[in-house]
Amino acid sequence: MAIALDPEWFARPAPEVAPDLIGCLLVRRHPNGQMYRGRIVETEAYMAGDPACHGYHRQTPRNAPMFAAAGTIYVYQIYGIHHCLNIVSDRPQVASAVLIRALEMITPTLPARSAAGPGKLCHLLAIDRQLSGTVLGEATGLWIEPPPQAVVGTVVQTRRIGISQGQEIPWRWYLQGNAAVSRYS
Repeated sequence: MAIALDPEWFARPAPEVAPDLIGCLLVRRHPNGQMYRGRIVETEAYMAGDPACHGYHRQTPRNAPMFAAAGTIYVYQIYGIHHCLNIVSDRPQVASAVLIRALEMITPTLPARSAAGPGKLCHLLAIDRQLSGTVLGEATGLWIEPPPQAVVGTVVQTRRIGISQGQEIPWRWYLQGNAAVSRYS
């Protein structure tokens, strides 16, 4: 197994962490030992002061993991069906997290769009709210490894998608031309 990124690596503001995650590997180990590895090809940043951030107004039981230590997993549900995976960044008591929007699956080999979008990604990897509040690492069966090689291609920075507030903030990054990106802007 490659070395997982230390939770302290995430102890920076979300807009700094999000582009640095492009090319990293998200690894999911299921209780039965089955492993999934996907290259992160799309991210979005959310943090305090941002009207689209779940912690914009205050901490609640639902968003409490977003205020935890860097490297904490924050999973929320949208439309009552889809889960979305976020990795908490910055420092405790500061709402800051990176949404993992899309993966290019490495292992197992799957069609390019199998994890193209946060809901598809979580469904494929069996990520749900049970992981929310836990920390990335072998104990949880979910971790992030550094890129195995330099990112090939252009990382594009643009506005976030799928939100009703803060759309003008350019805190979305994706690997240009990659078929697994959820949607191009």
